[in-house]
Parts: sequence; structure tokens; C-alpha cells
Amino acid sequence: MEERAVLHVDFDHFYAQCEEIRQPSLRTLPVCVCIYSDRGGESGAVATANYPARKFGAKSGLPISRAKRLLEGTDARFIPVDFEYYSDVSEKAMAIMEGYADVFEYVGRDEAYLDVTERTGGSLKTAAHLAQQIKNGIRESLRMTCSAGVSRNKLVSKIASGYKKPDGLTVVEAGSEESFLDGLTLRDIPGIGGKTAKRLGAAGMTTVAAVRAADVFDLQRTFGRKTGTYVYNSVRGINEDPVHERPPSVQFSKIVTLKRNTTDPGELAEALQEVCRSLHGTLAERGMRFRLVGIQFVHADLSNRTRSRTLRNHADSLEKLQEVSGQLLDGALRDTVPPVRRLGVKVSDLTKAVGQQAISSYF
Repeated sequence: MEERAVLHVDFDHFYAQCEEIRQPSLRTLPVCVCIYSDRGGESGAVATANYPARKFGAKSGLPISRAKRLLEGTDARFIPVDFEYYSDVSEKAMAIMEGYADVFEYVGRDEAYLDVTERTGGSLKTAAHLAQQIKNGIRESLRMTCSAGVSRNKLVSKIASGYKKPDGLTVVEAGSEESFLDGLTLRDIPGIGGKTAKRLGAAGMTTVAAVRAADVFDLQRTFGRKTGTYVYNSVRGINEDPVHERPPSVQFSKIVTLKRNTTDPGELAEALQEVCRSLHGTLAERGMRFRLVGIQFVHADLSNRTRSRTLRNHADSLEKLQEVSGQLLDGALRDTVPPVRRLGVKVSDLTKAVGQQAISSYF
């Protein structure tokens, strides 16, 4: 069996870089691209911060007011998000990447996986040359930088793409996965979040090497079979997930800031119904039908929670959208949740009312 060659390409502070294209003078300044809420003033959060801003502690998810305090005395810029523009830039970048892939998997506006096994014969050295060509092409066409990771699988390539940011290129040779991971923290491994790392730490396993020494059955007893097996494999750099052909996803969404932070089911249900009406108006205007429905909470602490459901058949009615969204909301509220600040609905897996047709509208 031919060994795989997998790339992960990830843009550096993507939204901020997009703004730097429009205003090159921003490149040397601290820049925060922000999601302002409907409450006005400085209410809202930082979507992304460029590297000059990060040196002062500004980062994604930080309240805008807090970021402004950290950057006080600097010539920082705070810019509202422009998702339509960012999607246009992303589309151009993805087109460049896709031309180098045997199999191309779009992950989001700023990242993608590429399986290049066939065109490289499985050679990671050749794959690294392809990654550099991608970086060069994006720099020349869009005046943007991205970072790339090259390895035998998706997990290690994703970690490697973040290893030398910004504008990095990291190759993890076959057989060196464990030594590469030993230089990282547990939180650097996708899928090992704060809660999992905390539970590992409580058991005396605070490093990648320490977790690797654990018995797989002990991990499965602690975390369950699926998660325990994932942890066991991931600290060894083992991952068999294929790169799935996935073009840039298309979805419509609507999110609103509530009048007050709340966990009241009645208030949330009322707001959700109104969001559904607004979103359905856009779908009806474009003659679109949906199959996947999702809801999103942004909590008072700016953490996010999502729930989604795929329908058996495509639908186009407001009643169906409200029914499924309401059921997702009810399910989410069975758990104890922090007060909700923003509430949103999204739909994807879209088709035209008659036949399927690709679309490129985002908002």
C-alpha cells in the first residue's frame, strides 16, 4: 500500500490579512477585526487579531473593550468584519490550492487539506515542494501568507501547519511523528481540549510522552472507547482519516444579539422564531431548499455552542425551519448552559427548488 502524502494549509490571521490587502498601510499596525453586536458601542468580540496586536495580548474571542485597553497607546485599528469580502478572497485562494490536489477537502474560509499522494508518488519531499509552490502562488496572486504542514496524515499535518506560524512550512517525516509531538503540549493536539487535558493531568499525565506511556484500556475506561482510542492514537501521530473531496461549503445563516443575556426558554424561543423568519425570507427570495439545520449560541463568556440536524429530505417551509430549530433549542437547554448573548440559525446542504445548482452567497 502506497504511503500517503497529506498537506494542511492554514492562513495566518486570515481576516486581518484580507483587510491588509485593502489597506497595505495596516501591515505594520496592530489590527483587530471585530464582530460588533447590535447593542452598539464597543459591545462585541475580536474575530481575529494580526501578529502585531497579538504581542499585546489581543486575540480571537476577546471582548472588544478589553482588546482596546490592551492596545491603548498604540496606533491600533479596530475594523468590523466583512464576511462577503473574506469569502471572495477565500474562493480565490482555494482555487489556487485545489489545482495542486489529487483530493481537496475544504475546511473553512482559511484552511484546507490536500491529498497529493498520486502526484507525488507518496514522497514527502515532493509534497513539500508542492506546498511551497502553493505558498508562492498565494503570495504572488493575493499578497497573503499561509502556513503549511506536510506528513503522512491529516492530524500531524494540521499540527505541523501551526508549528512555525506565520508563513511557515513544516515537514514531519515518516517515523518521526512521536519525536515531533514530544516537543508540544497536549492542547496542541486537535481533539484534546481543556477538559480532557485536565483529566489527564489529574491522573499524572501532563505531557505527550506521559500519555503515550498509558495503557489503551486505561484511557478507554477513563474517556470511553472512542475518545480513549483517539487519545491513544493521536499522541503517537496515528490517524487514518481520509481526505474527503469537499468543495467550499455553502450555507446561509442569521445571528442576532439578544436584548439581554438570558437562559429563559421563552425568550430564547421567541428570538429563535424571529431569526428563522428572517433567514427563511432570504431562502425564499433565492428559491433555495435546505437539508441541514443548525443553531448557534454565543454565551455571555463568548464561548460557542452549536447543535445541528440533517433532515431526511430537503425542505423549504418556514414551519419546518422553525420546528427543527425549536427542537434543537429544546435539546440544548436540557443541559445547564451559561447565559446566551447571541443566537443564530444556519442552513446548508442547499438545492434550488427545481434541480440542484451551486451558489456562492454567504452572509
